[in-house]
Amino acid sequence: MNSQAMNQKSEHANPNKNRTPRHRAREFALQGLYQWLLNHEEVRAIELHIRQAHGFDKADIEHFDALLYGAVKQAPELRAGLAPLIDREIDALSPVEHAALLIGAYELKNHIEIPYKVVINEAVELTKSFGGIDGHKYVNGVLDKFAATVREVEFANRKG
Repeated sequence: MNSQAMNQKSEHANPNKNRTPRHRAREFALQGLYQWLLNHEEVRAIELHIRQAHGFDKADIEHFDALLYGAVKQAPELRAGLAPLIDREIDALSPVEHAALLIGAYELKNHIEIPYKVVINEAVELTKSFGGIDGHKYVNGVLDKFAATVREVEFANRKG
């Protein structure tokens, strides 16, 4: 899927849902990471392009910037943390799953104010909207294991 198709799809993904500004930020960050993974473009150029997308003004721009720049900057470290939890080379993942995992892993590590269940659910929803048929199940399983390693106390105290 090219970036233009992703931009068009984001306008219509989950049309019946009332998407929060933070969820929209995650959608746009996913699009940016998708472009970065496929085209290896400069992050600033990707950011400027995405800021022109329909609906960007309704996103939490600060969170978008944190996700896009943070996930790219920490990609080697995040991939190293995810690698033992996945059943294939990270480069063999679909770009949507790869981007959703980077966003989820980044938020789990750097935004402890967001409950881990919310982070995982958001990554799953992104994958459902933009990814393949069962990609969301894979993302859910990997991020659940990742949360156990980076949010030990919160994960150990979970209910249900």
